Amino acid sequence: MSEELARILADAAAGRFPAADGGVAVVGPPDTRDEGVVAFTAHSVVYTAEDPEWIRARLAATDSDRLAATMNPQFLAALMARTGRRMDTIDLVTVADALPGAPGLALREIQDREHPRVAAALKRREEVRVWAADGGLLVLGRGLAGRWEVSIEVDEEARGRGLGPRLAVAARHLVPGPVLWSQQSPGNARSVRAFQRAGYRPVASEAVLTAR
Repeated sequence: MSEELARILADAAAGRFPAADGGVAVVGPPDTRDEGVVAFTAHSVVYTAEDPEWIRARLAATDSDRLAATMNPQFLAALMARTGRRMDTIDLVTVADALPGAPGLALREIQDREHPRVAAALKRREEVRVWAADGGLLVLGRGLAGRWEVSIEVDEEARGRGLGPRLAVAARHLVPGPVLWSQQSPGNARSVRAFQRAGYRPVASEAVLTAR
């Protein structure tokens, strides 16, 4: 397995992005669980065990702007067919620095590994921990290339009270690493706004292909 994607992501979290040269880097996958694409400004990284020549040929045959080819449905569908994998959606990827001290939000950790949110997170992450707040949930775990990731969930009746941003900020206090990553579907405007209000910086778009 390759550590190249982890290095690229760590650099991006620190503000050191790949050159905006229109290029596509093809690197090995970080593990057997995930393959896919991370698209930065005018530079993409395809992480896969597939033949790099096949990747480049498929990109060249994709009917789209060259800079958009790695995130074009034509290419992603071909990559899924080639690898036998599936994906949910293309996400906006954001990152924030860890914060010192305890979170300023009352949380209780859920220890039940059969809890639906814990069980769902364990399919995509390791070292998963889940906390409940009044009206919401916060999930931390190690995801793509070992990075710490957070997802939050706010009950419908608790919306409009600022709980989403407060959960996202609380996660920055709980993460054991120096930075924390999160993904939001671009169409989920409430989630995008919540994470940006909580200080998460957009860095890339991402398509993660997982085993069926």
